[in-house]
Amino acid sequence: METKQPKLIVKDLKKIYEDKCALNSVSFDVKEGEFLSILGPSGCGKTTILRILIGLLDATSGTIIKDGVDITNAPASSRGMGIVFQNYALFENMTVLGNVEYALKIRKETKAVARERALSMIERMGLSEHINKKPGELSGGQQQRVAIARTMILNPEIILFDEPMSALDVATRISLRKEIKDIQKEFGTTMIYITHDQEEAFAMSDRLMVMKEANIEQIDTPENIIDHPANEYVQSFVIDNLQAKINSLVKYLR
Repeated sequence: METKQPKLIVKDLKKIYEDKCALNSVSFDVKEGEFLSILGPSGCGKTTILRILIGLLDATSGTIIKDGVDITNAPASSRGMGIVFQNYALFENMTVLGNVEYALKIRKETKAVARERALSMIERMGLSEHINKKPGELSGGQQQRVAIARTMILNPEIILFDEPMSALDVATRISLRKEIKDIQKEFGTTMIYITHDQEEAFAMSDRLMVMKEANIEQIDTPENIIDHPANEYVQSFVIDNLQAKINSLVKYLR
């Protein structure tokens, strides 16, 4: 039986700034419909990977292959990827409907089709009652839902999330986690999710890619990382920190 090719293959990706190596020849793949989290502290290179994948940043060297096609130098608009930023990146002068519809205007959809699809996606994200509000009138969680709706309406094959929940309160984060996972199941979208939060990564991911200082330390399922940490760094940064969070909560649940 023939093994299905991964959706995305990254080979020897390197990014060097004048006196700093941001990525040190990292290689990994992502399966069709998989939720991969890239977990690591600030400055480890995880956001650099995201920006290179979507075409916002050029790699120093390396190859990106999507569905068997080399897209290393392809324009961002032709990569079939969408990105949800930490800071939402919404148009402040547009309503929720305007922000979501705008993505389709670039695609030259007819006005009627764009409106119908935008209304459907806004409803899917639980934003119908806010449809005529502008971003400044929304909570952080609502703004992030608008950003997700605007990305999803383009039906990207791969969605990249750049620490999308780091500025949100705990209740909103937990609610959005579930919504993102539900979207993944409903649409079968491949997702790559950047985070520095161990608990968030373990709650959402099919696999985790643990990074430190421009390198991948381990990539595996959450279960295998718990059972077989690759080295002391993974044990300390991932498992010990996760256990500390659990311990801090357990005392209140007795």
